[in-house]
Amino acid sequence: MSIHGILGEQTTDYPTQYSPEMLYPIARRIGRDAIGWHDEKLAIGVDWWHASELSWLDSQGISQVAMARFSVPASSPFIVESKSLKLYLNSINFTEFVSWEDVQALIAKDLSSCVQAAVKVELFSLDDELNNTSGLLIIKPDGVCIDHALADSTDKVALCEHPDASLLGNNANEIVADNHQMYTFYSHLLRSNCPVTNQPDWGTLAVSISSEKTIDNANMLRYILSFRQHNGFHEQCVEQIFADLTQYYEPSALMVRAWYTRRGGIDINPCRVSDTSLLPAPSRLIRQ
Repeated sequence: MSIHGILGEQTTDYPTQYSPEMLYPIARRIGRDAIGWHDEKLAIGVDWWHASELSWLDSQGISQVAMARFSVPASSPFIVESKSLKLYLNSINFTEFVSWEDVQALIAKDLSSCVQAAVKVELFSLDDELNNTSGLLIIKPDGVCIDHALADSTDKVALCEHPDASLLGNNANEIVADNHQMYTFYSHLLRSNCPVTNQPDWGTLAVSISSEKTIDNANMLRYILSFRQHNGFHEQCVEQIFADLTQYYEPSALMVRAWYTRRGGIDINPCRVSDTSLLPAPSRLIRQ
């Protein structure tokens, strides 16, 4: 299946009537084939999408606005192309709904049909957001920020065409003890490129991992920086990192998540875990 769809079109007609056919699915297997690692653990997790430009009409024809979260299970056969989602949401701008619940139900039905799995849809009023009572609060990632882990190094970090997992390997075989040690860290320096438009995608990466092998923050930062010229969707990049950390560190527990900055009013936040008990709550960061 092509990954281009609407995203690859240079000119776009924005619909003014409800158009569920705008939603364009992309098979997850495309990204997983590129990784070359088909472990079922890549299907454990959630992709949280936040939409900040959601609008529709009430029964009086008055515009309504809200923010939304769409929770797409990592086990779904498809993801939805981001620009097609934006166009779909725009298509309901002038559609009348009796209630917020009707809007929520319609979007859930259409997104679930597109990705062929049950998508959870939540709507949040702007008043709830301002009063800090919604589920969209800004947080700080847990753990240690490793963005300055190379401050004492004189080595220049090379630009890589593709992610280089070998950068993890210098200390990967050093055994700490007979038990596992937990590492929790994050970096704001995750960058990759859209595989269709080649536009840069910026995000914050967070990892929680338990392993008998030493994890060196400097090597981990070098590895994260190796994504800077990689062409991959948000979900594929997180799954690539999850696969590489699994193979190099043989963890007893692993959580990899990313918060990507917003484009077209939508931000995408994939999370993969080795066990469902490790799945964190959805959240947003300051850049979102």
